[in-house]
Amino acid sequence: MARSLALQSRAWLACGAAALALAAMPTPALAQDIAPLEEPIDVALRTGPLLPGEVLRSSALTFPSILEAFEREAAARSDQLSADGAFDLMLKGEYYDRLTGFYSGGFGKVEARQPLRPYGAEVFGSYRVSDGDFPTYENYNFTNQLGEVKVGALFSLLRNRDIDARRFAIEDTRLAASQAQLDVMLVQLNVQHEALRAYWRWVAAGEEIRVFEELLEIAEARQVGLAREVNEGARPRIALTENEQNLLIRRSLLEEAKRNFLVAANSLGFYLRGSDGQMIVPTREMLPELARMEAVAPVEQLVATPVSEVIQSRPELQTFKLALERANNRVELRRNDLQPKLDASVELSRDFGALGPGGPGFDSTDAVVGLTFTVPLQRREARGRLQRAEAELRETELRQRRIADQITTEVSNIIDNLSAALKIADLADAEVKQASAMVQAERTRFRLGAGEFFLVNAREEAAANAQVKAIRAKLAGRLAEASYNAATMNLTALGLE
Repeated sequence: MARSLALQSRAWLACGAAALALAAMPTPALAQDIAPLEEPIDVALRTGPLLPGEVLRSSALTFPSILEAFEREAAARSDQLSADGAFDLMLKGEYYDRLTGFYSGGFGKVEARQPLRPYGAEVFGSYRVSDGDFPTYENYNFTNQLGEVKVGALFSLLRNRDIDARRFAIEDTRLAASQAQLDVMLVQLNVQHEALRAYWRWVAAGEEIRVFEELLEIAEARQVGLAREVNEGARPRIALTENEQNLLIRRSLLEEAKRNFLVAANSLGFYLRGSDGQMIVPTREMLPELARMEAVAPVEQLVATPVSEVIQSRPELQTFKLALERANNRVELRRNDLQPKLDASVELSRDFGALGPGGPGFDSTDAVVGLTFTVPLQRREARGRLQRAEAELRETELRQRRIADQITTEVSNIIDNLSAALKIADLADAEVKQASAMVQAERTRFRLGAGEFFLVNAREEAAANAQVKAIRAKLAGRLAEASYNAATMNLTALGLE
């Protein structure tokens, strides 16, 4: 029993020494550490005007789709760490002893193995110490009294020399993490684009309410004057009835505008959120004054950067570059499977201390080399996997070409729409001025008795329609500008810098 306890102590002391050596070795680091997400802050919401920068900041920090994209990136980084684990240092301990029987031999062993990336190699070192007698068929367990130290290495000479499943997984997860990072940018661009569009629709809907409120106020004020004139006999009652009809029409237009504003406010509230992520529906009191807001930049200023340069920086195409690299790596992995497997090994061992029961045959330095060769004769499985990988590579190349052409077409259409929207907005402003002048002239003629009440109402409604048309023309310009900023990755304009 004392011999057994001593053997166990020596073996586990060796395990402890190996563990200390393991702890002293540097651990592999991630290609890119995962930084914690910035804590969302409260949106500066007031009873005063709500500006587009506040909406963009709110959506950038609190919108669920963006936070989901960050979590997907964190998951991809975790996969990268997991793939690196295939090259972790492994420590193994073993103890063997006979409790009864004719032979009394036992041993303790500790071994450390470290996979390496070049040549698919693996190096190892072990320490083993034995005591007692072993039968002839177990005489390889004998060591000298101070034990045996062995070091060695394994190498792949054909298959798995340049690439194998472990090294492929490390590179593939690195590329996947980069794709996830690009996906975050793509989600941010889309969310900020839609948030900005929702904001300008909300502003435009508020402006339309103002137009129809003014139109209704004119009719209500006129109703008071017509009622007095009808009571005095200066006008026929039909004039009062006609204005009542106009009142109903204008109230209907105002209610429809209010409904559109509520829908636009709810849509904007989907992106406007507090620090707790809860949606905030803006009110009319938060509408800004358009006269004080910066106008849409001229098209010539926006298109100063060539479209080709803009397109190359798009995250979709950057993602395809990474996808092609991943597909090429998979093809190389499948080509590797077609090669025969030829592995080489080399070992060096040495016993220390006084001779053990095994005799002088164990008191030497032994160097051993070996070769192992295996090959499947038909290799149909490997050929099938290779053909599939090559087909997926060609599919990715064709999809990349289609997406690049699609982005080029979309950017060109955005520029054309923006140019047309700015011209239409200028024409709409001129139309508003003309319509307002016609209203004033018709009212003057009506007060002088030369005009007709029907024409006054028609001129007022035409002027209101011109104002609504101008509002919607300017909205089209704002939407086109937002689309252009998203397509050209103008991070400052989208609140991402």
